[in-house]
Amino acid sequence: MTDIALPAIAKTPTVQAPTASLTAKTRRRRALAYLQAAPLALVFLVFFVVPLGLTLIVSFWEYNEYEIIPSFTVQNYIDVFEGCLSTADACTTVRTYLSTLKFCALTWAFTLVIGFTVAYFVAFHVRSRTMQMALFLVCTIPFWTSNVIRMISWIPLLGRNGLVNDTLMGIGLIKSPIEGLLYSDFSVVLAFVHLNTVFMIVPIFNSMARIDRALIEAAYDSGATGWQTVWNVVVPLAKPGIAIGSIFVITLVMGDFVTVGVMGGQQIASVGKVIQVQMSALQLPAAAANAVVLLGAVMLMIVAMTRLIDLRKEL
Repeated sequence: MTDIALPAIAKTPTVQAPTASLTAKTRRRRALAYLQAAPLALVFLVFFVVPLGLTLIVSFWEYNEYEIIPSFTVQNYIDVFEGCLSTADACTTVRTYLSTLKFCALTWAFTLVIGFTVAYFVAFHVRSRTMQMALFLVCTIPFWTSNVIRMISWIPLLGRNGLVNDTLMGIGLIKSPIEGLLYSDFSVVLAFVHLNTVFMIVPIFNSMARIDRALIEAAYDSGATGWQTVWNVVVPLAKPGIAIGSIFVITLVMGDFVTVGVMGGQQIASVGKVIQVQMSALQLPAAAANAVVLLGAVMLMIVAMTRLIDLRKEL
């Protein structure tokens, strides 16, 4: 047998994607994304980064009874923590922050319970989208008026001769008016809950609205009770909304001074109230230093919450 020489088969070159064109498209998409984000980034820069930077700069300036001196000093921060390390008792700053944190914790707890309950009802028991929108409109109606007016509306109710005391005395439950209803910690927390509950309702509702109803039905089919379904299915899936609502409430309460001043009768201390008093006295560097410390404390709280719940992953 003779060997038959087979012709060599030419190898066809592998077809490669046009990397150059893909790179150009990627660059155009990135440029378009940056261009779309530029207006919001500019707003963020002008109205947040620049004022925050100016506040940080002013916090290191000197001041006296007559003028503000643009020179570097850390005395303002030393004054903030004056007496905190040299005495056994809590210093003024620590007591003020503890008072503010107390209001913050109580407000967060009440708004979480109320907000979760309302959001759960609207998300799972109100089937009509129109009715859901109507209920949310009812929740937002109070925002059509000023916060101060909404707080002042509690005074005729909670005052010594207010509606609550008159009603309780009229039906014989009490013999003398209750003094602690107004200008007290109770009235401050009540006003905070009134003002900030909607900031907890909306994020939790948004998270609950995305929950697959098949998961709820599967839990019931598996024999879970209503409470077990809520705790083991609804709450874990609503964690992003709970975290976002908590951030809203905590940041608003920590820096508030109007509510504490009006509902506390100018007698209850808070960090925001201290800053407001210093600004009224034109002690701007001291107020700026307190504001920076407050911002740091709030950021630590937010970081702690985001460590517990990874918002980027959950969303």
